[in-house]
Amino acid sequence: MSRSLPTIVHLDADAFFVSVEQALNPALRGKKVAVGGRERGIISSASYEARACGVFTPMPTARALKVCPDIILVDHSSGRYGEFSRRLFDLCETLTPLVERRSVDEGFLDVGPCGFKTAAEVEAAVRRLQARIWGELQITISFGLAANKLVSAIASKLNKPRGFTVVPPGGERVFLAPLSIGKLPGIGAKTEAALNALGIRLVSDIQSLDEAALQAAFGNGWREVFAAACGLDESEVETEDSEAKSYSQQETFAIDIKDFAEIERVAKGMIDELMPKVRADGKRVRTLTVKIRYANFEQMSAGHSIDGASDLETPFYPWVVPLLKKAWTQPRPLRLVSVRLSGVDEHPQQLEMFSETDEKRKRLASTLDALKARRGSCAVVRGAQIKKESPES
Repeated sequence: MSRSLPTIVHLDADAFFVSVEQALNPALRGKKVAVGGRERGIISSASYEARACGVFTPMPTARALKVCPDIILVDHSSGRYGEFSRRLFDLCETLTPLVERRSVDEGFLDVGPCGFKTAAEVEAAVRRLQARIWGELQITISFGLAANKLVSAIASKLNKPRGFTVVPPGGERVFLAPLSIGKLPGIGAKTEAALNALGIRLVSDIQSLDEAALQAAFGNGWREVFAAACGLDESEVETEDSEAKSYSQQETFAIDIKDFAEIERVAKGMIDELMPKVRADGKRVRTLTVKIRYANFEQMSAGHSIDGASDLETPFYPWVVPLLKKAWTQPRPLRLVSVRLSGVDEHPQQLEMFSETDEKRKRLASTLDALKARRGSCAVVRGAQIKKESPES
């Protein structure tokens, strides 16, 4: 894919949860503020003033109070982060219909269809969007403009807060060369330390390696690492309508979590949310894919296709745990989990002559769907969504 303009935009909110709290209470602006920390003892978001004192996420509250005794701790405002996120991306869609909502506080835009003739026009339009978001939401966003998603995502994080970094097409390799290797996706702290021990510290070090050295350092995945180091990326911006034959949902956690039972509950809850949409469309699905993302944005996924397409939740429930275990291979907390139902079958299902089991389940599911539609999603709660009480309670 060749692009002559930097039409791929990555937006990344600056300390999103804190920014929302400051928008709701302007008296917090310019102060050392952190969100979270009271109930679970972890800082989930810190202002840049607090970060300057050594507070970061996820940091235990006790330690944050030691390094910054005058920090202001704010509880999470239930429901407001999702509201601000929706308004944020709605504003993005006033610029281009090609908007990928990656998480509650970051996403991609493709402004290619907007008809811009020059890079200056692209930059001016995105700067107007940045100003409009501030004017209407009072939250700050950092932007990266480039010819592809990989480079724009790296660019958006370099000059926070209120960053605005443009990488001209063809300048990807030069832009990435002086950066530390930890800026590349998939290279976490431990991997970075191991590569540093081999003398590989900067992206330019990777760019200069020959094939044999790349294989020795990165194994079978050396081609992907080298491509990333050169700023090569063919992936497209994926909107909610990009894959018409799938249904997906994701959740970004305010605090990275590693409780497997809770992740399982959330994933099954997504199936519960998605399957009524499948039924409402008169379709059935065959494939369940579970994706997880770690705090460093490294992500893994695993999928399974059942023998026959279905519009019921029960055939997919048993696959949540094995797919989570297959994708979640590292003992690290998760930032995000998502579920996708695909392999859509639009042909009517032929029922077995002597079996009414599925038909009864469908009638029950339709009744529950109607009840939820009339009285809200909390009208019916499936057993998988009931949190188990802790031994202390």
